[in-house]
Amino acid sequence: MAVVKDLITVTDNHTLSFGDYSLTQKTKKTDFQFEGDLYKVKTYHTITKLEKNGMMVYESVPGTTVHNFSATDAAVSFQVEGPNDAQITLELEPEMDYKVFVDDTNVGRMKTNLGGKLNISIEMNPEQVVSVKIVKQ
Repeated sequence: MAVVKDLITVTDNHTLSFGDYSLTQKTKKTDFQFEGDLYKVKTYHTITKLEKNGMMVYESVPGTTVHNFSATDAAVSFQVEGPNDAQITLELEPEMDYKVFVDDTNVGRMKTNLGGKLNISIEMNPEQVVSVKIVKQ
């Protein structure tokens, strides 16, 4: 897979792809409409952040590229790539248990904090795409 040159786009399977970790300067795209919501993406090699209607959805340090991002009440799934290991924060339902899968391997249960934040670390190699799925319990 490759970086998303338009910063954010709707894919053929009606999911979102966003981010470009190869950028050396902060770049953003605002007011991207998808399914009645407004999205904003900020991305470059240090950070990638996705907001929906002004609320944080996804953030990675360092920056990443995300493919096929889908979020429902029951699960969040996406593929992520980047040049280095990444710390990913997702905004989910507060104080809820989630089962986390990385490349179809159950890495355990995690609980969101009072603000609904879930933090996961993803080991990555350049040119490698990692699949992530988080399922509400």
